[in-house]
Amino acid sequence: MTLTPEDKAVILNSIRDIPDFPQPGIIFKDITTLLSNPKAFDTLMNHLEARYKNYELDYIAGIDARGFIFGAVLADRLNIGFVPVRKKGKLPYTTVAEKYSLEYGFDEVEIHIDAFGENGSCSREEPSKVLLIDDLMATGGTAKAAASLIDKVGAKCVEACFIMELTFLNGRGCFDIPVYSVLQID
Repeated sequence: MTLTPEDKAVILNSIRDIPDFPQPGIIFKDITTLLSNPKAFDTLMNHLEARYKNYELDYIAGIDARGFIFGAVLADRLNIGFVPVRKKGKLPYTTVAEKYSLEYGFDEVEIHIDAFGENGSCSREEPSKVLLIDDLMATGGTAKAAASLIDKVGAKCVEACFIMELTFLNGRGCFDIPVYSVLQID
């Protein structure tokens, strides 16, 4: 499903720009104004529901923390499970972790080893089909690590979905799975 130009404008216009945050020269895309705008949030979630309703997904995996918001709502609308991909040390059970590069150093994300059922399968022979979602794709490092985690535990990440993509950072190029972004920011 393609967004109409009017619906795209509703969503885009509900996202606030914060100049020089978290450091000078950065224009931060603040989604709190999208979340507090019922029309814009509903427009976005209706679009995502229509796009993914025929994917035969088993789970939505949302990246810590804003991916939790969109992922949990979409999972509820599709009547499937939601799995959080958390920063290292935040999950209470046995986990699998994946490191990824930052501008200065490394970070890690993790999921429970049984997040998608035993051996990554939810009561059938094939791996569970998982959609990965987050609010923003910049360089793609965090999402690529999260997609790798999904595959590590035996499930299959079928697509990575982002509300916004900063196209000038070319993050899409690091994926070997389909990538969908609702809004492309140049």
